[in-house]
Amino acid sequence: MARMRIEPDDAPTARLSDGTTARVTPSGFVSGFELVVDGTPQSHVDLDDPTHLHFEYVARMGAVIDRLRMPGQPLTAVHLGAGALTLPRYVEATRPGSRQQVIELEPALWDLVRENLPLPRGASIRVRIGDARAGLSRLPAGLTGAVDLLISDVYSGAQTPAHLTTVEFYRDAARLLAPDGVLLVNVSDGPGLAFARRQVATIREVLTQVIVLAEVQVLKGRRFGNLVVAASAAPLPVEWLPRLMAAGPHPAKVAQGAEITEFTRGARAATDADATPSPKPSASIFER
Repeated sequence: MARMRIEPDDAPTARLSDGTTARVTPSGFVSGFELVVDGTPQSHVDLDDPTHLHFEYVARMGAVIDRLRMPGQPLTAVHLGAGALTLPRYVEATRPGSRQQVIELEPALWDLVRENLPLPRGASIRVRIGDARAGLSRLPAGLTGAVDLLISDVYSGAQTPAHLTTVEFYRDAARLLAPDGVLLVNVSDGPGLAFARRQVATIREVLTQVIVLAEVQVLKGRRFGNLVVAASAAPLPVEWLPRLMAAGPHPAKVAQGAEITEFTRGARAATDADATPSPKPSASIFER
């Protein structure tokens, strides 16, 4: 996860409601820009090539998205957590005509992104301001049972808030999904993976078909990183797996079936009564 960043003093910034600062800065590693919140890189956007997914976990999400429906077919998508709208831009670029709804808590962050990293003209991407969980009930009624893709990638600083990690939350989210719709969740965790194991157990309480994609050392619980959880009420086609592995970034691992059962062994589903935020990484993880 570590990467160089250039943060010039005159980079566009915004003060968020919790007192932290969001900044749009040129990437110090590749082309494009990064959205950095409270020192944590949260998004990478390449305006010239929205199919360029630089962060590893985002590339893995993109690999799953590529295998939904027929290639190029428009999707109905809901994104919880906007960041710099990397994945809404990707869906628009690879599946023109998609209808997308985005829920973002911070109006100042959305203003910063809109002004400095504008969306492509004509994109059907509606951004709504508010809490991700509360916003689910405010989406158009016609989306219930009709969403092909629902992405939960919500962070306050470097942590996912506890109320977005529970059985109750995932039940609310799953009501939006079409019968074969897919939920994608970005889960960050460190050695031992106690939080990630509990999250997968929680999601399986709601959507029984689950796979997990991650870098090998992360999935083994040897270092801090991101795991992508893909879940559905319908079976996830096994023919996905070789392609997901090959799609990289490498070295990659896709856990399924008995591996998921073993991964969650002894883990208790999180509820509104006992949930905790995701663990906060050391600040040094984002530096070189």
